[in-house]
Amino acid sequence: MAKILIIDDDGGIRKMLRKVLEHAGYDVAEACNGEEGMSAYRENPMISLVIMDIVMPEKEGITVLTEFKRDFPKVKTIVISGGGHIKSETYLDIAKKFGADATLAKPVKYKALLKVVEELI
Repeated sequence: MAKILIIDDDGGIRKMLRKVLEHAGYDVAEACNGEEGMSAYRENPMISLVIMDIVMPEKEGITVLTEFKRDFPKVKTIVISGGGHIKSETYLDIAKKFGADATLAKPVKYKALLKVVEELI
């Protein structure tokens, strides 16, 4: 089954996403910030999907998304966010403009997550 990397600074969110994805049969890795996430992917390029938060320490989600799309254009990405906006655009709208394959608002709905994951993998 496909390997998925979750990048989120909230341990509770990572744990919840991991449980849902593992229960669905996916192999899951975790990182607590963008720097760790980039390193984790470089160590295991067999990861086929990255789920990342927008607001994180070390390296925020839009920067991480941009680097993934530049350095690893074949990897699929889902960006998640609990809200926020810049001027009139939400963080999720901005993520789509920067190449996110899908976006989901927090709190993430399990069925919606699994549907998007299945579509992308």
